[in-house]
Amino acid sequence: MPSKKSARLAALTVAAVCSAASTVVLTAPAHADSVRIHDIQGSTRISPYAGKQVTDVAGIVTGVRTYGSSRGFWIQDPDADADPATSEGVFVFTGSVPKVAVGDSVLVSGTVAEYVPGGASSGNQSLTEITKPTITVVSSGNAVPAATVVDEDSVPDSYTPAGDTAAGGSVNGLTLQPAKYALDHYESLEGMNVQVADARVVTATDPYTELWVTVKPWEHRNRRGGTVYGSYESQNTGRLQIQSLGAPADFPVANVGDTLAGTTTGPLDYTQFGGYTLVASELGTLKSGGIKRETTQKQGRGELAVATYNVENLDPSDATFAEHASAIVNNLQSPDIVSLEEIQDNNGAKNDGTVAADQTMKKLIDAIVDAGGPAYDWRSIDPVDKADGGEPGGNIRQVFLFNPERVSFVDRAGGDATTAVGVTKVNGKAALTASPGRVDPANAAWTNSRKPLAGEFAFRGRTVFVIANHFASKGGDQSLHAQYQPPARSSETQRHLQATAVNAFVKDILAVQKNADVVTLGDINDFEFSGTAERLEDGGALWSAIKSLPKSERYSYVYQGNAQTLDQILISPSIRRSCDFEYDSVHINSEFNDQISDHDPQVLRFRP
Repeated sequence: MPSKKSARLAALTVAAVCSAASTVVLTAPAHADSVRIHDIQGSTRISPYAGKQVTDVAGIVTGVRTYGSSRGFWIQDPDADADPATSEGVFVFTGSVPKVAVGDSVLVSGTVAEYVPGGASSGNQSLTEITKPTITVVSSGNAVPAATVVDEDSVPDSYTPAGDTAAGGSVNGLTLQPAKYALDHYESLEGMNVQVADARVVTATDPYTELWVTVKPWEHRNRRGGTVYGSYESQNTGRLQIQSLGAPADFPVANVGDTLAGTTTGPLDYTQFGGYTLVASELGTLKSGGIKRETTQKQGRGELAVATYNVENLDPSDATFAEHASAIVNNLQSPDIVSLEEIQDNNGAKNDGTVAADQTMKKLIDAIVDAGGPAYDWRSIDPVDKADGGEPGGNIRQVFLFNPERVSFVDRAGGDATTAVGVTKVNGKAALTASPGRVDPANAAWTNSRKPLAGEFAFRGRTVFVIANHFASKGGDQSLHAQYQPPARSSETQRHLQATAVNAFVKDILAVQKNADVVTLGDINDFEFSGTAERLEDGGALWSAIKSLPKSERYSYVYQGNAQTLDQILISPSIRRSCDFEYDSVHINSEFNDQISDHDPQVLRFRP
């Protein structure tokens, strides 16, 4: 008499190959006490078998990963239970190229583990795996279990439950509610064969051969095909990362707004950089959405155009100078003043004490002239070596680029890396004590971070104060898909201090001259709705002008499927009250796979 396990396995395999007309031969003993995949996955994020040995777990191989540090394969039980919270798929980690093929019916024995991509300190969720496996191939050529469709109807509109306060805010121990929460829905499919159809691309293909799509066509869509992140409660549930089990050369090179037409199918994984990820064995056909790089309007004769542009660690060894120059001349229409962020020193990341950036700037200015633009001049202050963060040895800093035919820089000696610029009164109006100068550089808010650069400009007889910023990055924040909900944003503590310091300096200017024109701009590394922006705007000293745009247009950066604002231009009351300004987020980088920077520049035009 066959054992109960043998009979169940035979039934499972026959069910999987009912259309294949093949003979099933059991080549290994089966045990009645073996657990099923859905038993291993359980109804929470943590397996009830974590750390335990399991024997003869049966499944059909649905995908094989032969590359990278996470080699292994996925198996799925086609005989699902009645609980929608329990996944029928699981990843088997082999560490080397697996000796199985898609369609194999296998028995797997090993240790159940909860692997946290990025490590426990990342706060990420864990991936349930079977490790140190012993694998028996029972038969080959079986039909793969039908893919579960992931679409706007199946994915809930609520993103995640709040974490358990008794567990430090973790959702790991909560019973999954896949019909109520998107993250629970994806978790209930972890390791299973899933499918999306006609999915719009919402983050372009990156250098790591991955892109993002949305399964919800109308979820916070903008006119260029992206999905806008508009608040901490608007995580956008339809976002899903796509990787491939095929050759990198075969992966689609997509921009935002393109579509993966047809079906994209494969196991649902969980990764450090993006969370739930469809690892495709079948990719849809790329259909272009046709977006083009934007061009802003040319400023009028009486308008001052001020821009901010993060040029992403630009140094003389880079091959992007001509492209950056073309962007400034053609797409930005040669602004009168440009705040450049991430200008590196003359030898880039070489860590030898060099801090000067004159060669970097000369190469950029020459490239702008070659592109048909004006002969810009520039001002900056070299940082103390290795004191401002960024790429080690690169000494990134902000630089004022300005067109001397349109605007004058008011030079006042005394500014250096460690001396704080102040505000004084000259002829009844505000003036800087040093121009260029650094704002409060000794403040602990700027530890290992870029100090703001303040400059005084003259345009058609009017004084305009410009403060160039590059606030601390978001490194260290927990992800939107973290196990801790809501996720901790630890990095904003420093940005809040930085925003408070800049706000205080602007208030110093306005205390001397109430109607002073002040423009505070740069890579703020935070959203227009963030606590950082609130502190910059405190007391009405500043206002983020990107909020003059419709909500669907408020973005300068695209990250993990979310179009969001990191770069901002904030204006003083005199500029805002005039209502005589125009703001443009000029999308030339963030939506494209061939970007020369990961940030889009911003332009403000106004009449001082």
